[in-house]
Amino acid sequence: MPARTPRRTIALLVAAALAVAGGALVVLAGPGSGTGPPAPVAAGAPVPGVVGTVRDGARPDGAVLPPSPPVSISIPSIGVESVVNQVGLAPDGTLEVPAPGPRYDQAAWYRGSAAPGFRGPSVILGHVDSATDGPSVFYELGRMRAGQEIVVERDDGITATFLVDAVESFSKDAFPSRTVYGAANRAELRLITCGGSFDAAAGSYRDNTVVFAHLVSGRRG
Repeated sequence: MPARTPRRTIALLVAAALAVAGGALVVLAGPGSGTGPPAPVAAGAPVPGVVGTVRDGARPDGAVLPPSPPVSISIPSIGVESVVNQVGLAPDGTLEVPAPGPRYDQAAWYRGSAAPGFRGPSVILGHVDSATDGPSVFYELGRMRAGQEIVVERDDGITATFLVDAVESFSKDAFPSRTVYGAANRAELRLITCGGSFDAAAGSYRDNTVVFAHLVSGRRG
């Protein structure tokens, strides 16, 4: 279980909505809500198989690592220590998010994005909280600031360290998919969770919090 702010009771139904490439949004109701997942907040094209690709043969901007999936993530500034699972696409082509159960409070890597440290944006997402258990893995994500570190352990034994460039909050009604998921010619990282005020009628938060970071080092062991 990741380190985080002590749990608190949340009376409102909590739902995590994460923006995906093409403008599609997927919503997952919090466990214990007594309802199934609501319909997508906004329609859009299905997520492409790979996000943020660049033309073949282009020289990367800065060092990149060979592809290897992540296994854990550490964010010292906000006390996050979590394994990293993998998510793909739902049958309707929208992005999966961690489902209710033992992995709900763990981070997840979208395996259609770049591996952390490889060229392009790597997308790791996590819930902000739940109706029954309170704060989740990315509850404090909005407190991050430029210059802080994110450490991702990869399956090949390489530790990839990223430096935060910016932390932004975007309305889900105007989510900048190109900015978040667009092509990048260096190794970049996106951490995504819900944010802003809670819309009880829609059953979700109104915004997404996105951390933008880039690779600064990779070492084995």
